[in-house]
Amino acid sequence: MTKKGLITFDSIGAYHKALHLPKPQHPLVSIMKYTGKTMNPYFLENKFVYDFYNISIKKNIKGTIRYGRQNYDFSEGIMSLSSPKQVFSFDESTDVSELSGWGLIFHADFIRNSNLAKQIKNYGFFSYETHEALHLSEKEEAIIEMIMKNIEQEYFSTIDTFSQDVMISHIELLLNYANRFYNRQFITRKHTNDDLLIRIEGLLKEYFDTGKVQQLGLPTVKYLSFQLNVSPNYLSDMLRIITGKNTQQHIHTWVIEKAKEKLATTSMSVNEIAIQLGFEYPQYFSRLFKTKTKLTPKEFRNSFE
Repeated sequence: MTKKGLITFDSIGAYHKALHLPKPQHPLVSIMKYTGKTMNPYFLENKFVYDFYNISIKKNIKGTIRYGRQNYDFSEGIMSLSSPKQVFSFDESTDVSELSGWGLIFHADFIRNSNLAKQIKNYGFFSYETHEALHLSEKEEAIIEMIMKNIEQEYFSTIDTFSQDVMISHIELLLNYANRFYNRQFITRKHTNDDLLIRIEGLLKEYFDTGKVQQLGLPTVKYLSFQLNVSPNYLSDMLRIITGKNTQQHIHTWVIEKAKEKLATTSMSVNEIAIQLGFEYPQYFSRLFKTKTKLTPKEFRNSFE
């Protein structure tokens, strides 16, 4: 289906047809090996969106793939995971003639009524931007490829009453490894993440110092992620690994520190401080302050007397 230049693949079968692949073995799941012939001009010249989950390992792409506002260089071997309704497009200079890797796609109905259906929304990386893809070490790539091969073997085996449960178990294992490897990536990219932390601090300082907080209210996770050009989930997951707090908690910590400063050094009332810090309702400020410090704003101020 095409709408305003956007090609939507609403079924596994339609995706196979676009790739000139044989009909899928199962209408709700498919696994394939990528080659230079996989991505034909139909893909390179259009934007497209999947109506299903997509897990890919891609290597040897010369050029960039655009997702959202970012371009990403796929010359290295990377793993990307996307949920339904995400839009992708290729840069016009992209060369996929030497493309290699694996692709696993599955419809939400395939995992319906399984434990994975309940858990899959907890995997934040399905909403990461493409430029936040997972860089695999050789050892990690070997593990992922082994799981892909196990899924492939099950996919092409004779279907029985256990086939779906077995494949879902393999997918769950694949996602657990992706979770582990992403956590490793957050840690090993310490310098990059430290830079991001510094930028967050700078953005929050600028937000409060220039009066944006009075105009727009408290800074949001969406605001910070947009300014940093990362997805909200990626930002929160990265901060949680590095600091133990997600983005919302990080914002609240910043606000409370500003509140402490004003309570200790000015004679402003609690309500005035709440309004100056972007709280529409002062009682919410007081409740948040007590939750974070175990003291009410007045009790904190009185501790300096």
